[in-house]
Amino acid sequence: MNGDGGENGPSGFPGGHCGAYGRPVVHEVCWLSNKEVSKRDDGEGSTPVGLLDDLSYRGYVQDVTTHAFYLSKEFHLIYAGIDPTASALHVGHLLPLMCLLHFHVRGHHIIPLIGGATGLIGDPSGRTTERELAETETTAENTSALVNSVELFFKRALLYAEDRIVLPPERLTDIRAKNNLEWHQNMTMMDFLRTVGVHSRINTMLNKESVRTRLQSKQGISFTEFTYQLLQAYDFYHLYRNFGCAVQVGGSDQWGNILAGISLIGRIEAQDIDDAPTAFGLTTPLLTTSAGVKFGKTAGNAVWLDPSLTSVFNFYQYFVKTSDAEVESYLKLLTLLSWTEIRETMESHKLQPDQRIAQRRLASELTEMVHLKSGRVNAETMTKIMFESELANVTAEEVLTAFEGDRSLHTIDREELFSVPVVKLAAKYGLTSSTSAAKVLVLSRGLYQNNNPIPDVQFTLRPMHLLNNEVVILKAGKDRLAILVAKSS
Repeated sequence: MNGDGGENGPSGFPGGHCGAYGRPVVHEVCWLSNKEVSKRDDGEGSTPVGLLDDLSYRGYVQDVTTHAFYLSKEFHLIYAGIDPTASALHVGHLLPLMCLLHFHVRGHHIIPLIGGATGLIGDPSGRTTERELAETETTAENTSALVNSVELFFKRALLYAEDRIVLPPERLTDIRAKNNLEWHQNMTMMDFLRTVGVHSRINTMLNKESVRTRLQSKQGISFTEFTYQLLQAYDFYHLYRNFGCAVQVGGSDQWGNILAGISLIGRIEAQDIDDAPTAFGLTTPLLTTSAGVKFGKTAGNAVWLDPSLTSVFNFYQYFVKTSDAEVESYLKLLTLLSWTEIRETMESHKLQPDQRIAQRRLASELTEMVHLKSGRVNAETMTKIMFESELANVTAEEVLTAFEGDRSLHTIDREELFSVPVVKLAAKYGLTSSTSAAKVLVLSRGLYQNNNPIPDVQFTLRPMHLLNNEVVILKAGKDRLAILVAKSS
């Protein structure tokens, strides 16, 4: 897996000629202050902002392995890893992915690494109990799905980035994920012990926080999970040696694993990693709710990036419901808005907090990045239909586009639509459990047509109630919809 170098750099990565071990070298470029991407308004005009300064301002930097990282003047190759514990990405994955995106739009090259091998072992970091070993077939399926999901995320995120920052198009190269099973699957135990084991110190491994915590528990820690840190360390070394990857990004729970990788690189390459580091690590905080709960499948609060698991509308609505205490932090972490745009958004929000200006901006930005402009527009249309009383400016075409494929969309014969009382239609199309329940809703003014309360239990629709003579929207309570599309007999 050694890179061939040449015009595009090692293994096809653009940028510079190859240094030792195929590492790309770009001279006379200060990657920390690319004025094309971020500027700070300091009251006296816009000032170029270095990448790490920008990341620190936004809240990405929990820690860095050495401040020499801030002095680097090379373009780097950076990686972050995701283990395939599920078949799709969720919001909890966004911080390391967004951190990679910030590096990439500054001209660096990135590798999203999916742990097809490490996922078979299980990371003990942040856990008090042993993981159940995943089935090989399930891990392989999840890995394949995540490779596709990560590449799709970056493809869409770069489209989003092009609309928000000044960036030469040639910088926005395609991003390809890798699977660490590629290099682990053919490594024998003897290879591993002679390559990794000989350079690894048990006392250092035992001092890792996740290991110490587990050793103090009744369950202890298995040898399998104990060696996870060595597998991840070897990933960093392999990417460093074969592709010139000098930086690893991970969540704060990956600090020990990142240090293990840097230590392994230093020992194998016979470097003094304290005096002259050539590999660096950066950790991000874990994305949590206002209650401090980590997002994720295990926590049971996953908000998925896959629309088949979390609809585009529900994804948008999740961020519209962000608390005032969290919204500024999320704008910094989960969007590419400039410092000035974030400040102005928050100033407007504080003047009219009931309008949720900041939350709507957050939801729109993030939905466009994950689900494209069309997804954002559809989610905003659906929100208007669900929660705004005035639908005069909404067309039938907008409704049908926004709800295409949604289970709330139904076709109905015009004769039935105009002859059957709305309370019966509500029961038939799943808004209520029965006609009686629909009648109770009418009496409490909780059943609507086009966001207008149904006046009485005998009320029947007429052609004047249709949007563009085609669609009527029935709603029960705040969020149950039936969109009826009239057709001729």
